[in-house]
Amino acid sequence: MTGGVLFDVQHYAVHDGPGIRTLVFLKGCPLRCVWCCNPESHSAAPQLRHRATLCRGCRRCAGACPAGAITRAGERVRLDRARCPADCGAPCVDACVESALGVVGERAAAASVIARVAADLPFYRNSGGGLTVSGGEPFAQPAYLRELLRDARGRGIHTAVETCGQAAPDDVLAAEPLVDLFLFDLKLVDARRHRELTGAGNERILANLRLLAARAPARVVVRVPLVPGLTDGAADLAAAADLVAALGLREVHLQPYHPLGRDKYAALGMTCAFATAAASDPAAAARIFAARGLTCGLT
Repeated sequence: MTGGVLFDVQHYAVHDGPGIRTLVFLKGCPLRCVWCCNPESHSAAPQLRHRATLCRGCRRCAGACPAGAITRAGERVRLDRARCPADCGAPCVDACVESALGVVGERAAAASVIARVAADLPFYRNSGGGLTVSGGEPFAQPAYLRELLRDARGRGIHTAVETCGQAAPDDVLAAEPLVDLFLFDLKLVDARRHRELTGAGNERILANLRLLAARAPARVVVRVPLVPGLTDGAADLAAAADLVAALGLREVHLQPYHPLGRDKYAALGMTCAFATAAASDPAAAARIFAARGLTCGLT
């Protein structure tokens, strides 16, 4: 295999599966949730990050750019992202003495990634932890995902996959025997509102949830985002709870919205479509799921 593209590896995580875990974030996602806090996960390709507040306007980066994508803009610089290949080796990043420029996304062979993951094996053994592959959407790179899972399994590492469910069913079936735990996002049951807020319908998502519920119900935890005014309404939560209970699943994790990713949008030349100072009521949401006999926690 030639490898895949990831944008982060986080060690010592405790909210993405049992025990202490290592999170591997793959780039690429088929959804465009308006509340997304990881805009760097949208594109499958490496991207140039420019933090304008750190830029001193020295223009060393412009002189180093082989594509001529960086020009002067007053006291700082302007980046023409349409001309920027991002994975050209990024000599502009090396030239930037203020760390205003960086590349988000690295190409890496699965074996090298799992070697980094396996360095945490003592923590997994003592805590019951392991590897969690996240994103973006891991199934956006299905062959690479399977390779990561196989390599981890070969080292005796517990495996979990965080998925939005927008994936080809054949890819889900091919990966299922390699996954010890699916953390499955259920954003909205209403198909029209799901399309409005994520850019895609949820027909395939619900079909994949039903598929996994039928094949491996004990290995599926449903995760429901609580986004103020968008996904946290009583009717939407009741619909999600009814579906989860009807499928014979038993565990739900609620995920309160946080605005921590908003600054990333500007650094990537993107626009953040959602911001709010409001907060959801996790306790009220939990009561809706508990009323259906579901175990409900927060992440």
